[in-house]
Amino acid sequence: MLKLEYIKHDNLFKRLDFRTKLVMIVIITLIAFIWDSPITGGILALSVGSACLLAGIRLEYLRLVLKVMLPFYVFLLITMGFFNVDQVKTLINRNTLTPIFSIPQTYWWIGGASINQEGIIYALNIIVKTLTMILVIPLAIFTTDINQMVVSMARLKIPYKIIFIFSSTLRFLPLFLGEIETIIEAQKLRGLAIEKMGLISRSKIYSSVAVTLIINAMVKSRKLSIIMQSKAFSGSSNRTYLHKSLLTKADYITIILLIILLIIVLILYFKLGVGKFAWLIYS
Repeated sequence: MLKLEYIKHDNLFKRLDFRTKLVMIVIITLIAFIWDSPITGGILALSVGSACLLAGIRLEYLRLVLKVMLPFYVFLLITMGFFNVDQVKTLINRNTLTPIFSIPQTYWWIGGASINQEGIIYALNIIVKTLTMILVIPLAIFTTDINQMVVSMARLKIPYKIIFIFSSTLRFLPLFLGEIETIIEAQKLRGLAIEKMGLISRSKIYSSVAVTLIINAMVKSRKLSIIMQSKAFSGSSNRTYLHKSLLTKADYITIILLIILLIIVLILYFKLGVGKFAWLIYS
């Protein structure tokens, strides 16, 4: 089972301050939303994916993301191909679309429906948008120590209670994933071949895992509450921090380059149409 792991080996992303990475997340997400073309969106998604690999994020994680999102993407391709007609007509400024596959008229209710090329291309645009936003978040989180995240967020004047909830989630999630793996392995040792079970039988097994996990989570949360009360936790950010969060020259350069990139994207999009849906495909 895949676990959330902090990347320990040194690289460019690891050396950046978490505030710089938050700026990166915001700007890349904005660019992903601005671009409607699957060409520019695909280039952005590939760039973010390549950056993840260069930062040391395991290929196993990227495969898991694709595996989890695959049913949603297939659903998008089908629904957009069949039903997203009026929107793509407006985007390409045409009254007719290019059919790829049509269902015979003899079929009840769905007879005569057709999958159009433009709808498929629009679905690809949504797919690369979501992939970009999914991959850019671990690029920031997996390369930053949790303690450094806390200090950086405190420097941004984010309420400390929100910071504490965020950091606690990141700390406890790997423990919960480990507990799930332990429970499943224990059931396998008792002779349960989960991989060979049907969907219904497997759902029953996972429901028992969920019950055990919820009970363990309640116990841990209770212990955490007692510890916080014993230490007089107030949620105030007016405190000293063991770790430091400093913006270096590399951080300032990165932030400036990201802002310049966003400005260039906006100029090219609104002045030359680069990144619009019809760019290079229907222009």
